Amino acid sequence: MTTVDVMLPHYGRLDLVRATIRSVLAQDDPNWRLTVLDDTGESADDALADWCAGLDDKRVHYQLNPRNLGINRNFQQCVDRVEHELAVIIGNDDLMLPGYIGTVRRAHAAHPEAAIIQPGVEVVGADGAPARSLVDLGKRWVYAPRVSGATVLAGQELAVSLLRGNWLYFPSICWRSEPLRRTGFREGVDVVQDLALVLDLVLDGESLLVEPTTCFRYRRHDASVSSAHAADGRRFAEERTFFLETADRMAARGWPRAARAARRHLSSRINALTRLPAAARHGGLGGVRALARHAFGA
Repeated sequence: MTTVDVMLPHYGRLDLVRATIRSVLAQDDPNWRLTVLDDTGESADDALADWCAGLDDKRVHYQLNPRNLGINRNFQQCVDRVEHELAVIIGNDDLMLPGYIGTVRRAHAAHPEAAIIQPGVEVVGADGAPARSLVDLGKRWVYAPRVSGATVLAGQELAVSLLRGNWLYFPSICWRSEPLRRTGFREGVDVVQDLALVLDLVLDGESLLVEPTTCFRYRRHDASVSSAHAADGRRFAEERTFFLETADRMAARGWPRAARAARRHLSSRINALTRLPAAARHGGLGGVRALARHAFGA
């Protein structure tokens, strides 16, 4: 029986992470194990640990990091602690719909070769109500492939698609554990660590399965790491370096269309452009310059 390791790297609001954990407990399919990796370090209190213990469910495990590792290394710790055949690294404010575990287990059974399973996702705001942002409209109608059923993607076609615009919802992805552990997260990459991991797997010959069944709620709000780093330009400085390095890797692999898509990184430039007004109001001149350089630079 295939078990799904649900890894939950936590650093944030207690009420939201409790809702996330409740959504795992509410799964129709009981074949899961949840591990909460609390990265609040020395500033942590016992509230979350006590609450998890009070659930009295042997499938729920809580661990407090003795010191703050940061997002990249705590996510890597999630990978290192995976024990079962499938794994999810869920956000500490996202929600599984009751059919999530069953959906990804059935998808894996039908396509065991796929290293990455992207199920259907609903996007909600900070209040939990359905949300429609320009980013999500772009993902759905511009960048995501048009599929009517379960579809396997791989190779240069998949790389080009993701480099034109990252249409994945990382916290909803179910991973086959062996290639996930083999590859892991690149150290020192925070904002684009999800896309970096996926492209590393694609370059290594792995495939991605799109499973359109909607079974996950992704929460989009201004407190995320990517949003917090956008106004002052830190997000886009990291993205610029990443895309230029990726272009060289794609060219070396003999994937010229993927290399061109990486050099252009058009969706990333457009995103930086839309953030300029907010940067002018809140981020200062340095943020405006960083965003403009990313949006208009060669």
